[in-house]
Amino acid sequence: MTTLSTIEWTEQTWNPLTGCTKVSPGCKHCYAEAMARRLQAMGAPGYAAGFTLALHPARLAEPLARAKPTVYFVNSMSDLFQGDVPDAFIDAVFATIEATPRHTYQILTKRAERLPDYFARRACPANAWLGVSVEDRAHGLPRIGHLRRVAAPVRFLSIEPLLEDLGEMDLASIHWVIVGGESGPGARPMRAAWVEGIRRQADAAGAAFFFKQWGAWGADGVRRSKKANGRVFGGRTWDAVPGGRGRG
Repeated sequence: MTTLSTIEWTEQTWNPLTGCTKVSPGCKHCYAEAMARRLQAMGAPGYAAGFTLALHPARLAEPLARAKPTVYFVNSMSDLFQGDVPDAFIDAVFATIEATPRHTYQILTKRAERLPDYFARRACPANAWLGVSVEDRAHGLPRIGHLRRVAAPVRFLSIEPLLEDLGEMDLASIHWVIVGGESGPGARPMRAAWVEGIRRQADAAGAAFFFKQWGAWGADGVRRSKKANGRVFGGRTWDAVPGGRGRG
């Protein structure tokens, strides 16, 4: 299923698989899990099993039918590289990507350790951007090293939810850095100093910097609606995207 996305750094979502399991602190308040439960209750197609992993071969061809060049976030409701997804199904996803060079595909994973093994035997398509989630030092930072081992045209970091000061990071060969705070019930606060440390390092490394949101906690440490807290950081919005490709 492809749908227009409300995610600020993409255009459409494409979910040839749904469902996932929690692997690190960033998963604690997973928006996809909550959404899957709602869709299950509504009887939406593809969510009969809620957030249990499900492959949807019928959805593989969906981007083929769209003529307009589009930026797709692949698997907003899952993780393509989780261990129970067969290589053959991942191959089928990338076959669609290769067959539609007019589109750009953004693939984000927390299972970064699988990336070097998978791409050791395959080339990453020119229109596939690979990214890893980075929420803290212990679980998030090691994923960057795995990502760097893949010859992807764009390597990006989704540092959301940012849960602590990440300290000094190695951003060599990273092209794009997205930062955001957590939203929803139980959201954990994000500090402005943590964001500034990342922004400074992204600038030094020549990586595009995108500030997605404050989430439930504002720059002043006050909890309010995500909309009220907004996207302004340091007096401005930050919307840089590699190559200038963003939402259209």
